Amino acid sequence: SENEEAATQHQQKLLVHSLKRGEPCTFDRNLIIAKEHERRLVSKSRGSENQQEEDGLEWRHEVSGYLKQTLVARVYDVAQESDLDKAEGLSSKLKNTILLKREDKQQVFSFKLRGAFNKMANLSSEELSKGVICSSAGNHAQGVALSASRLGCKATICMPLITPDIKVEAVKRLGGTVKLVGENYDECQAYAIETAKEEGLSYIHPFDDPYVIAGQGTIGVEILRQCSIDFVNKDSNLDAIFVPVGGGGLLAGISSYIKQVRPDIKVFGVEPLGAACMTEALMRGGICTLDTVDAFADGVAVKTAGTETFRLISKFCDGIITVTTEEICAAIKDVFKDTRSILEPAGAVSVAGMKAYCKLNKIEGKVLVGVTSGANMNFDRLRLVSDIANFGAKTEVMLATSIPEEPGSFRRFVDVLVGDDQISLTEFKYRYAFDESRKAHILFSVEVDAESEQKQSLLDRLNEAGMDTMDLSHLESAQLHLRHLVGGRARSFTGGIPDERILQVVFPERPGALKKFLAELSPQWNVTLFHYRQTGNLETNLLIGIQIPSTEYKSFNEAMDRLGYRAEEIEEAAFEAFSMFIY
Repeated sequence: SENEEAATQHQQKLLVHSLKRGEPCTFDRNLIIAKEHERRLVSKSRGSENQQEEDGLEWRHEVSGYLKQTLVARVYDVAQESDLDKAEGLSSKLKNTILLKREDKQQVFSFKLRGAFNKMANLSSEELSKGVICSSAGNHAQGVALSASRLGCKATICMPLITPDIKVEAVKRLGGTVKLVGENYDECQAYAIETAKEEGLSYIHPFDDPYVIAGQGTIGVEILRQCSIDFVNKDSNLDAIFVPVGGGGLLAGISSYIKQVRPDIKVFGVEPLGAACMTEALMRGGICTLDTVDAFADGVAVKTAGTETFRLISKFCDGIITVTTEEICAAIKDVFKDTRSILEPAGAVSVAGMKAYCKLNKIEGKVLVGVTSGANMNFDRLRLVSDIANFGAKTEVMLATSIPEEPGSFRRFVDVLVGDDQISLTEFKYRYAFDESRKAHILFSVEVDAESEQKQSLLDRLNEAGMDTMDLSHLESAQLHLRHLVGGRARSFTGGIPDERILQVVFPERPGALKKFLAELSPQWNVTLFHYRQTGNLETNLLIGIQIPSTEYKSFNEAMDRLGYRAEEIEEAAFEAFSMFIY
């Protein structure tokens, strides 16, 4: 099938990695639309049109079907018209008028209640009496629970076993019955869908449902209305809207409305680079499933784009921009400076994409809207966001320098480092070492002006002075782990550790995970290094050293597959830096 073929191609190479930072993906809109038209013709000729057509959803293929449904969508029983606030700091920094659509200020701190309520309000009284069920680790769960309480029906909320307690308790407070099932979202969703069939419950999809999409589209209605009020008697107009993308419900709803009312306004989606399922689908011309997703922005960490959302986005959207974890963290900090509100990573994705787009295309003097979609941030994650934010904003750089281990060289290093710039050091780690190389290794971070050549000037100055310096700012493993390892070296009678491999393991944050992991390793392989710090994520990157002979590496990978963990040796550039400090 086309989907299987696309999935096979995806496994070979992800097309999303060919994009520049801030570059919207390009795709053949006409080809995708033609393929969808051909699919529908074949389906009708075989008399096997999608069940949705039989359930009174023929309107979704009408020219103005979604436009009409969005205008009559029932959302305000639970949602409020969210503010459209000007971000003064971001506007000044980007030299554009930046407006934030504050969906993070909804009752459940997310836009998700709009689509959930609209879907449930369109169920029959008989369907409501039987109850509803959904699968979600957070925002959608709260939207369904709140909607059920307002409509007077029972709601069963299936959540993965690794869901943080704060989100479970939030759903319970809203009246939902929580079932913790499955090691991950896919298992949880499969259980919810099967239970819906067995018990006659209505399954409320988080994004791939026409009524959910129309409900999310009301945000687009509000944006146009608010802009028309704000810009009265002003020589300004709305130029572009940036929308976060997970499964695509929010982008599909907003773009389908905006493009039918104001086709001149650009509508861009924004996805994390490590979870770019919609970008990959558009570039390939068909839906595909990602092998893995980065769970940092868990609210948009989706492996497979929705069928209906893909159809609408390919028809109406102007492209999708991908952003890194560092850029998302920097956006969270930017919004906090302007609003004193802390967005969850998924909620800040649109702002990160807007910043990248403006920088790449040198956009100035425009009016841009970013949808801040949620603020359900786990408190424990703030530490990680804070650590990474300055690197994402490129206002701080982490460097490693080697200097001669001899009297006077340390002072000379500092003199060269500071130079005439009066650079501010934000981190400085060093340990005396006396080995055959006679080299001392220093890890440090400094503040730099993101808009200048200050970083390159500093690197040139140190290297020209014979102090070999590496820029580690782009290496996430260095930011998460290396800074905490500086100062400790492995000692053994051989002078090194035979067959040691340094790996990053994507590790679930749940009780018993470590015991399960070590039980699989022992006694075959010896752990030589273990570096972990709780991040508050559903999963985190663990740095580990293990003695694995080459003849046993295949067996080790098989053990990781049995556990369902992802283990990869650190990249060559990172290994070179790690070698300075751990050997």
